[in-house]
Amino acid sequence: MEAASGPFNDVLNLEDMREAARRRLPRAIFDYIDGAAEDEVSKRRNRRQFDEWGFVQRVLNDVSAIDLTVEIFGNRFAAPFGIGPTGLAGLAWPKAETLLAREAEKAAIPFCLSTVSSVRLEDVADATAAPNWFQLYIFRDRDLSRSLVERAKAAGYSVLVITVDCPTGGNRERDPRNDFTLPLRATRRNVANTAIRPGWLLRLARCGAPKPENMVEAARAAAGSAQGLVAFMNSQLDPSVTWRDVEEFIGLWDGPVVIKGLLSVKDVERAAELGARGVVLSNHGGRQLDGGISPLTVLPDARKVAGEALTIICDSGFRRGTDIIKARALGADLVLMGRNTLYGAGAGGAPGIAHVISILKSELTRAMTLLGTATIGDIAAEHVHYLGAAGHV
Repeated sequence: MEAASGPFNDVLNLEDMREAARRRLPRAIFDYIDGAAEDEVSKRRNRRQFDEWGFVQRVLNDVSAIDLTVEIFGNRFAAPFGIGPTGLAGLAWPKAETLLAREAEKAAIPFCLSTVSSVRLEDVADATAAPNWFQLYIFRDRDLSRSLVERAKAAGYSVLVITVDCPTGGNRERDPRNDFTLPLRATRRNVANTAIRPGWLLRLARCGAPKPENMVEAARAAAGSAQGLVAFMNSQLDPSVTWRDVEEFIGLWDGPVVIKGLLSVKDVERAAELGARGVVLSNHGGRQLDGGISPLTVLPDARKVAGEALTIICDSGFRRGTDIIKARALGADLVLMGRNTLYGAGAGGAPGIAHVISILKSELTRAMTLLGTATIGDIAAEHVHYLGAAGHV
């Protein structure tokens, strides 16, 4: 596999890494990763949510040693964030899911593999010894989803994450504007922009176009050809899925189950009632329903109704260590990153991913020192104050 393209000395934060990825990826690929639904209101709102909360630092505490570690589902992790599931990460870098899993293991943070990964779930599991998580869609073909659960169990995944906010695909308008399709094809509109990214083209030529490897056999059986994979996958998104289906799949798993894609306190309560061990408060990074609220909006109330028994995870919009601290103060146990580590992969493979993780750990350590909190457990509601729209900068 091609080595990363140079050091990241000029990448000081995750926005810098996003810009590095934008320079190195074809526009259609970058926009597929970076884009969101329709007017992208939710995506912008996801960033503004953090401006509505200001820090209340406490001084004269001993913060000479900062401890970022957290315990989630019985496992000790080195920081309160992990790498969330992202479909077809191989568009950013060949076999990116394997790189993401390995870098997460090195950093001792959680990694969750997408159902729609460009590497077979068994191969990702074989690449690490870490207790990885597996994300599942409940497809129209329930037997296909059941088979994925059985494969994940056999491969040793420790946590099942069921995504429930995709009854249909979001309307991501950047994709048709860039003639982005899967399988990838060259058009007059995108060929010039792709041609000036020779590194990406060379990797594509060497490794082939990524496809959702976990579904290849099912698609062949249904459509007679792997070329129908994406159409097959889209046809499997099922608007008839209900809590009854979720309850069945919770029963199929032997360990913790997390329900991902909730924005309602009532849905958080329902997930707990059905036996879920955790939830992910998420608007899917703004990629599904445009205009959906952001996680911090519902987080304090979700924590109140959930108590301490339910693990509460957030994603959508996180870019800074300070963002993670605000979520912790409002009741989150963990934050998952989606686009951020894909920017790192797109900018330079494994070294780019590692640099993203390093930046976040460094920002967390510095901010906790200044806030007066020596451990993650010390971060509490008293450390943030709601500013509302007045906090926007």
